[in-house]
Amino acid sequence: MATSVTLSKIVKAYGDVEVVHGIDLTIEPGEFTVFVGPSGCGKSTLLRMIAGLEPITGGDLVIDNQRMNDVPAAKRGIAMVFQSYALYPHMNVYQNLAFGLETARVPKPEIESRVNRAAEILQIVPLLKRKPKQLSGGQRQRVAIGRAIVREPRIFLFDEPLSNLDAELRVQMRVEIAKLHNDLGNTMIYVTHDQVEAMTMADKIVVLRAGVIEQAGPPLELYNNPRNLFVAGFIGSPKMNFLSASIEGVDGTSSRLKTAGDALTLPRAVNGKAGESVTFGVRPEHITLTAGSGIRLADVKVDLVENLGGQTLLYTTTTDGQAMTIVLEGQRDVALGAAVTAHIDPARIHLFAANGAAL
Repeated sequence: MATSVTLSKIVKAYGDVEVVHGIDLTIEPGEFTVFVGPSGCGKSTLLRMIAGLEPITGGDLVIDNQRMNDVPAAKRGIAMVFQSYALYPHMNVYQNLAFGLETARVPKPEIESRVNRAAEILQIVPLLKRKPKQLSGGQRQRVAIGRAIVREPRIFLFDEPLSNLDAELRVQMRVEIAKLHNDLGNTMIYVTHDQVEAMTMADKIVVLRAGVIEQAGPPLELYNNPRNLFVAGFIGSPKMNFLSASIEGVDGTSSRLKTAGDALTLPRAVNGKAGESVTFGVRPEHITLTAGSGIRLADVKVDLVENLGGQTLLYTTTTDGQAMTIVLEGQRDVALGAAVTAHIDPARIHLFAANGAAL
């Protein structure tokens, strides 16, 4: 049965230095939750407190209605997969998978059953007699995950498990971990600094910065409705364009803005006053060069073109010197130095106040 996790006012301090500041979060049974954020934001520290590897300074950690603050890590029903594979080099794959169960004095027939089941799930049955040095990076990571599976935990924790893999293997393992979640149905908590991993794997993304939650919710909710400038810039690849702008006027049904050296009218009112400086946000993939597709945004000069086959990326500069990235579908023949006109669906525009909050 899947397990719920509740964090209530969780605080972590090292001496007088507080690094996690009163985190409140509920992870539903069977949910795949991803903690994401820049280095030093507290995501791995939070994961280690859930695992029992770091003491909790303040607040309550509750797993299935049981307070876990003082419960030893081994008794929390949790298995953790680390960034380092941490496999025993002198043992073969079968022995690596079985070692923890043998230490816990699980009967041999049950050990064999659990190891074989994990090997079948992860498709590593042909590797059971190999030593770690005979495995690729992706195969070693599968073994590390298998070592967690055989414990039959209530909750799986992953601490940046793919960061040591090359780009192709990262994509492959991303898919395999998502399939594993679908097959097992366990609650999983995953830490990464890679927002692409977060977007593609998560049921819920928790964006952290400096020990606080900036926003938590389904991936597309964070993508479409970022709460503030930080979340808007962190979620999405390439990142959202941010342009300096000012509000020229607001009435009940529309707003007039000036940005990128041009004036434009939005068919909606914004929560701001005339003369107020704001940040104008638009995602690169929501900009087109097709006249009549939304409203005219700005004239820009093309500084660099990247042809990726399925997409064409344009790095441009507006007439007032601001940088703007444009992502076009397919292969486009756009010359360096060309002057083009950017258009945008007004429903795709984001505005942020001086304090970073979404308007």
